[in-house]
Amino acid sequence: MTGATGFVGWHVARALLDRGQPVRALARNPASLRELEGVEPMQGDLRDPSSLERAVAGCSMVYHVAADYRLWTRDPQEMHKSNVDGTRAMLDAARRAGVERFVYTSTVGCIAVPEGGIGDETMAAKLEDMQGPYKRTKLLAEHVALEFAREGFPVVLVNPTAPVGDHDFKPTPTGKIIVDFVSGKMPAYLDTGLNVVDVRDVAAAHLAACERGRVGERYILGAENMTLRQIFEALAPVAGRKPPAIEIPYAVAYAAGVCSTAWANLTGQEPRAPLDGVKMARKKMWVRHDKAAKELGYAPGPASQALGRAVEWFRANGYC
Repeated sequence: MTGATGFVGWHVARALLDRGQPVRALARNPASLRELEGVEPMQGDLRDPSSLERAVAGCSMVYHVAADYRLWTRDPQEMHKSNVDGTRAMLDAARRAGVERFVYTSTVGCIAVPEGGIGDETMAAKLEDMQGPYKRTKLLAEHVALEFAREGFPVVLVNPTAPVGDHDFKPTPTGKIIVDFVSGKMPAYLDTGLNVVDVRDVAAAHLAACERGRVGERYILGAENMTLRQIFEALAPVAGRKPPAIEIPYAVAYAAGVCSTAWANLTGQEPRAPLDGVKMARKKMWVRHDKAAKELGYAPGPASQALGRAVEWFRANGYC
């Protein structure tokens, strides 16, 4: 598998280990494979095809979870090399190795959620509608995975929403929202919405997709559609803080994103408010997971429990 040093990937690896399955994990720096005793480390890079061939040799299943997940980058081409070219290289290596099943981790951002509505797997996003290099490259990578499936390679796609929980090392953009709230750095909120899901449920669904998913199909892995205000209200009791009461107008958030991102482009330091993130927040990314429930037996638990576990883990590990 790829991505075991990241948030979702770590939990997929953990779920496989807990089932007693042998796991070989590709990583640029195998030393960063934390708390995954029993994993076979394999040094490599998605941009190095020869390392991918060594990694998949002898494997019957591949979980391709790795991605360059950032809402800002000074060099979008580097993100394309990892997310698009790297996915194609991984699929090529797996097909040549005779892999029996390939699970590709896409994103809910590749679902065309209608304005004011609820999205599902039948709604295909268009490249021109994708905000920022992350969403564009993930959509292109999804197209590559579907291309391989049409050619007969056994690829199944999963589209997680906004996973939360423990072991969010980086943290992810969603995890950063939690850290900022617990740290008292979130005095106001934007009128936006996410579908929040327990990362452990997402990991279990990866295994279910490998076992029961239909080749060439996408499966949304989500749980609860929540406004940002509702997320803060759910965090408040465990964080011991009051949710912010001030709603920021979108125009103000947009202006902050422009300034923050312009400064980042000059300095190379990550922006506090990435403009692409602000643009994404204009639409509530609300979806349904009926297809995964019906075909994979997917039954996610309450988002509030995962949010609470995230707060506890961030605090215990010095993020807050």
